[in-house]
Amino acid sequence: MMYWNGNNMSGWGWFAMSLGTVLFWALLIAAAVVLFRALNRGHADTHTGVTPSTPEHVLAERFARGDIDEEEYRRRLDVLRKGP
Repeated sequence: MMYWNGNNMSGWGWFAMSLGTVLFWALLIAAAVVLFRALNRGHADTHTGVTPSTPEHVLAERFARGDIDEEEYRRRLDVLRKGP
């Protein structure tokens, strides 16, 4: 005999087994979502600053990326510091 109660599982047994399976999968999916969000949050925070960038900071980033050369960087930096 394979089952303790034979082949006659009551309605409550099927209900408990079904509920347990649904809860197991819900817990597993919720854990995966929480893990995914936690891992993504770490990367999102490193790319966006808390304070807004100043024009000088943006100019320095462009120079560091190689978008502008040193002469243009210094010229634009002088314009920013002198003002209108």
